[in-house]
Amino acid sequence: MNKSSFEEILKRDGRLIYSHVGDSMRPLLRDERDLLVIEPIGERPKRYDIVLFRRDSGRAVMHRIIRCRKTDYLLCGDNQWCPEAGITDRHIIGKLTAVIRNGKEYRLAGWRYRAYVFLWCGLFPLRALLLKVRYKLKHLKR
Repeated sequence: MNKSSFEEILKRDGRLIYSHVGDSMRPLLRDERDLLVIEPIGERPKRYDIVLFRRDSGRAVMHRIIRCRKTDYLLCGDNQWCPEAGITDRHIIGKLTAVIRNGKEYRLAGWRYRAYVFLWCGLFPLRALLLKVRYKLKHLKR
């Protein structure tokens, strides 16, 4: 079987559906359980969009844009506290538009999703501090 890249599938089919691995986007996305619907970017992504991008190392990653700058973006996973800088338009593969959970498709729109983004992203400094403390306590136990 031919293993196509995310970019090839998006170009060929106009959208990509796959199950992600990792916990960086929890609690919104559940590791290996949710199916993600990725569509091509039609215009420059906006703040709080969730994008699939390819790092210079070649690894594909999905994070949320927390700041749009003139030449790049500042991104961070919903379950992380350390932003990643230096991601440019050339790195971005597509944008998350929906999540399929238990067979039902949920579009990333509507008041519930906007409330989640407002609370989760609007409280980023507090959330980052809590995540960092939780991480440090977890490692002290070991």
